[in-house]
Parts: sequence; C-alpha cells; structure tokens
Amino acid sequence: PDIISTIKTGHKYICSVTCLNEKQVWTSGETADIKCLSIQMVLQKTIKTKSGVMPRDIAVETTGTLLYCDLNTRTVYKVTNDQTEEIITLQGWRPNNLCVTSSGDLLVTVYSDDWTQSKVVRYSGSTIKQTIQFDDKGQPLYSGYGYTKYISENRNQDICVADWGAGAVVVVNQAGNLRFRYAGHPSPTKNQPFKPYGITTDSQSLILIADFENHCIHIVDTDGQFLRYIDNCGLQNPYGVCVDNNDSLFVCEYCKGNVQKIRYSK
Repeated sequence: PDIISTIKTGHKYICSVTCLNEKQVWTSGETADIKCLSIQMVLQKTIKTKSGVMPRDIAVETTGTLLYCDLNTRTVYKVTNDQTEEIITLQGWRPNNLCVTSSGDLLVTVYSDDWTQSKVVRYSGSTIKQTIQFDDKGQPLYSGYGYTKYISENRNQDICVADWGAGAVVVVNQAGNLRFRYAGHPSPTKNQPFKPYGITTDSQSLILIADFENHCIHIVDTDGQFLRYIDNCGLQNPYGVCVDNNDSLFVCEYCKGNVQKIRYSK
C-alpha cells in the first residue's frame, strides 16, 4: 500500500471520515465540530452539532447532504445549506452508526437504553422499512453493548457491521439473513484481540475493516475470506474508514487526528 497523502484535520481525536467526492472529505472527532476538508488540507466548512456534543457518526447522501447521529438526543440529523433538521428521533433506543445505501435508504445501528439489545434499522426518509436483529434461530445477530457498530452496504447489497463488542464483523444479505461472521485472521505479528472499528467496501465488493489495536486494515472478500492486511505503512490506531469512487482508502488515525489517504488496490 502507498500512503498518497496525510490530511491533518485539526481534530485532537478523530473518529469518522466520509467522502464527499474525490477531493473532499467530512471528518468528525470528539468535539461538536464536523469538518469538511480538501485533500490539500484546506478547511472548507465546519458544522457544529445542534446539541454541542460530539456526533457518534457521519454519512453523506448521494446529493452531498451531510447526515450525523447524536446519542444524547437519540436523533439523526440532516444538514442542508447550513440548516440542521431532525429526520429520525428514537424512543428507548439510541442511534450508534449509520450509512447511506445505493438506493438512498439509510441504515442505522441502534442500541437499547439498557444496553441489552442492538439492531440495524433501514429507513426511507424517516419511515422504517426493515429491522434486522435476530438470526433464523432467534438468536441476536449483534452484541447488546452500546459500543461502536460501524456499518457499510456492499455492492452486492450485503449489510456489513463491525461489531466491536463481539470482536467480529457480521454480514447479512439484503433480506437480513446471516451470511457470515468474520472474527479476524491469525497472524504472528498481530497479537491483540480483533476489535473492529470502521468498515467500508469498495467497487470490487471487498470489505475493509479497521483493526484499532493491531494498527492495520483487514481486506476480506464477499464470502468472508481473509485476503490480506494493509499494514507496514505506519498506520496508528485506525478508526473510521471510507473509500472514494477511485478506490482510494481514507483512514482516521484516532490519536493523531490525521486522515491517511492510501492507494491499496493492485
């Protein structure tokens, strides 16, 4: 892998990155500021969360509209022309992480107030279209904890959740049926438990997973087979990840506050 560029975001701790286009990314960290930066590190815009608390996650619609979720207010917000509006507010549940699908739906990982249950909810606008919570034996698909559960839709419409609490990536098909769980790959050089954070997918339907403790990215195919690591490029504590339309990977380095742009495809 080649690090093409390093974007210094000005976040002390950076959690999420999402591509607006090939030249701009939105970033968020552990403050109320959501920043849009150019690849040349020029700050283009700053949005402050309505509650003044850090956003749990951010996403971008195909139109370029910014979305973010706020645990404290239990709300998913949409920011259009600097106007922030509530689009989804939950009762008894809190929105954790989110992504926009190819069809324009919104997938949100949510957890219950008592931290016993988690599920994935598909929204069209503010209308619930689908809930994914249990496998065909009635067992929970996801750990109950309110820890991060970054989510991404693959090109084959699989829904991929990086379940930090379970130490696994859980992949279901469009209907919500379990396809596989990926619990990491044994390696003599990766000696920390697999605790996935950010997750994204590319034009080849490869799944890219941030392994915070082992300072690397796992690349997995559509059937959950490990292909290779992105490492040996000095990555530190990778957290949120995204891929642009040219299959360049953007990785948040949590403690450095940087986003690394990496060319990884052969």
